[in-house]
Amino acid sequence: MTEVPALHQMNPQSRFTSRAEDYAKYRPSYPRAVIDRIVSDLGDVSKLVAADIGAGTGISSRLLADRGIKVVAIEPNIAMREVAQTHPLVEFRYGSAEDTSLPDASVDLVTCFQAFHWFNPEPTLKEFARILKPQGKIALVWNNRDVDGNDRFTRQHDRIITQASNNSPIHSCLDCKSNLLINSQFPNLKHHTFAHQQVFNQDGLIGLAMSASYIPKTGTAHQKLITDLTDLYQQYRDDKGLVYLKYQTSLYLTELSTPDH
Repeated sequence: MTEVPALHQMNPQSRFTSRAEDYAKYRPSYPRAVIDRIVSDLGDVSKLVAADIGAGTGISSRLLADRGIKVVAIEPNIAMREVAQTHPLVEFRYGSAEDTSLPDASVDLVTCFQAFHWFNPEPTLKEFARILKPQGKIALVWNNRDVDGNDRFTRQHDRIITQASNNSPIHSCLDCKSNLLINSQFPNLKHHTFAHQQVFNQDGLIGLAMSASYIPKTGTAHQKLITDLTDLYQQYRDDKGLVYLKYQTSLYLTELSTPDH
């Protein structure tokens, strides 16, 4: 049996180049309650600096900046950076999770939204520990389709995407929290979940699928996906022409432990 490579070995820094515009248009945002929880005990947010790692098109960076936090958005993919909306408190920089090029002890908060699974865990956590101030915090967030709920549209959507991905390990790898649990520098990992949903017309439903790096953009499998999503949309759309995809948004919070002197 062929061993599946780790996701950080699957060209994560460039694989979204052809997906950037769909990513910016159709990827979901995150619940307000997630940001509330992240910033709840950080004090005066106007004095904070956050590093949003794997920032993509800046969806999460702007949510943090809207609270008054200065955000350094680290993103290696130029296509993703180019389509990002600007924000006066967000500065995009080239860099990776393993090598941010940020100064030592320079940020109060490190966030990774829908990105941590792409990183090489050991050097990434070493880099996070380097750039965080003492007692600095880490927040890892994923929007996961709520396939365990009772929403039939969401479950059928997930089956269609799984089939189109050819059971890609990328599709199935979510909530990669274990690497934090075994790292002694980040104790007291806390997990929170939040209900979330995304609303689509037909173009948006197809656009979301096209934003995923593991989904075919040409060929027979692509055509079947478009047909399946169109049929799904026609079956479930309401009188406004909309469908509703349900998520469980996972937030993992921890902090940098500094040794006693």
